[in-house]
Amino acid sequence: MVDDNDSSRGFRVTDRRRFSDDGETREDDRPAEPEPDAASTRQPQAPPAETLAPPLDDVVSFSSFLLGLSTQALLHLGEIEDPASGRVERDLGAAKHVIDILGILKDKTRGNLEQAEQQLLDAVLYDLRMRYVELVQGPSREGA
Repeated sequence: MVDDNDSSRGFRVTDRRRFSDDGETREDDRPAEPEPDAASTRQPQAPPAETLAPPLDDVVSFSSFLLGLSTQALLHLGEIEDPASGRVERDLGAAKHVIDILGILKDKTRGNLEQAEQQLLDAVLYDLRMRYVELVQGPSREGA
């Protein structure tokens, strides 16, 4: 027959809450548990959270989206250096593609934008188109 008072049978419940039923902080009167060997329990560490995603306080708005596309077009036009390589490279095909995307956005959002957003889109699109035309046509021929 098995004794019901046998402590080796079943499981043991240990209250590890930091507060008592009254809400008072408990004194840690438990014996310290031995820490597991670090080498035996080592798990791969995840990269820091800030490298996985942008901070949450950087909310994407339509204006910031337009400025991001504008910056991408300027990069392809060779107006700014590539942050990854540190070099200025020109890719007119990619620049035209991004400018065309901005044109599509202008057509598809007609009548649905706030006045400031519409003005920003018009200004960005006009500026990028003029820069693109200047690069495609080459140096201006003033005397011809």
